[in-house]
Amino acid sequence: MNQHARVLTPEEYIFDQEPYYEPVGEEIAVFEAAWRNGLPVLLKGPTGCGKTRFMEHMAWRLRLPLITVSCHDDLTASDLVGRFLVKGGETVWVDGPLARAVRNGAICYLDEVVEARKDTTVVIHPLADDRRVLPMEKVGELLEAPPQFCLAMSYNPGYQSVLKDLKQSTRQRFVALEFDYPDAALEQKIIEKEAGVDSATARQLVKFAQMTRNLKGQGLDEGASTRLLVHAAQLMAAGIPPVTACNSAIAQALTDDPDMLAAVNELSASLF
Repeated sequence: MNQHARVLTPEEYIFDQEPYYEPVGEEIAVFEAAWRNGLPVLLKGPTGCGKTRFMEHMAWRLRLPLITVSCHDDLTASDLVGRFLVKGGETVWVDGPLARAVRNGAICYLDEVVEARKDTTVVIHPLADDRRVLPMEKVGELLEAPPQFCLAMSYNPGYQSVLKDLKQSTRQRFVALEFDYPDAALEQKIIEKEAGVDSATARQLVKFAQMTRNLKGQGLDEGASTRLLVHAAQLMAAGIPPVTACNSAIAQALTDDPDMLAAVNELSASLF
């Protein structure tokens, strides 16, 4: 659980302290303008580049609860909207996370939305255009979103197959923000701040990351993310030797192929 968050439900957080985030462009201003105008937001970018932390930061900045849904192959429309459940011998309606966000004027963040079933994303369409409503057909209710409600979702366009891409009918309802890994100086600053390591260690980790990112499409699906660099730095700060930390936190997370593991570990050994 994020140390800055006060838990309301297993998925819902109110941030009392500012989650650390370093802007890389105009993403904060664009998100705030979209929210003020009732426009939904799509975050595009590779895994571990800061999309989720950005959402936490914006929830804190806008003083709104954040309800996050981690999308997966079995996610149904009922999982988002709600369903009838039997409690104490009675059948009661229980709102899903999307309905709770609409009722409470929260941010609903659908993480990796293309992992959800195709028919699931259709339920967000009325919320993502100028209607801003959530039809709840099973209870005959039409939820109108209050002004503070915000719908946001993310996906990694570089990692999706043709079968797992956003439909144009969904994509064109959203204001899009493109995320990528920070430049070297900013990434070094983030690692130092998040892990408490010295600048020399952070600088070497950034070099290592850039080497692995050059291997994308040449044996690796993805290079080392900023998140993985922070994990490795945290292990180093705890006394784990740098090469061991890079192997455990980065190389093993990137691949299971023995030859690629050896190649990535050689890269870290050459730096540390």
